[in-house]
Amino acid sequence: MTGQAPPSGSSILTAARAVSLAEATSFLLLLVATVIKYAADHPGGVRVLGPIHGVLFLTYCALVGYLAFAGRWPRRRTVLALVASVLPVAPFFVERRWLHPGAPGTPGGPAFTAGSSPRPASAAGRP
Repeated sequence: MTGQAPPSGSSILTAARAVSLAEATSFLLLLVATVIKYAADHPGGVRVLGPIHGVLFLTYCALVGYLAFAGRWPRRRTVLALVASVLPVAPFFVERRWLHPGAPGTPGGPAFTAGSSPRPASAAGRP
């Protein structure tokens, strides 16, 4: 299966969507736990959520890397999706905008087939 794009509705895309949402949620919870740690001197939440968020962060980055490579995402889009991982709510937007089936650069999307342009359909008519 080398050199082929994952099929439409791929489990990789489903995993990327789930991890994107989980990573953003865990980041928000970790921020709340950090406030509680310093405000109430209760570090238990950070001890639990820190490693969970770390694994989700690394998984998110790996899945974005895979989808960027397989979908031939433009560098700008790839960098923005990776930068989103360090902003508390940005992965919610990545999931909504770039990880839905049929979105440009995702399995089943306009720019995912071999030999096609990586530009979104809305930009196809512009120079």
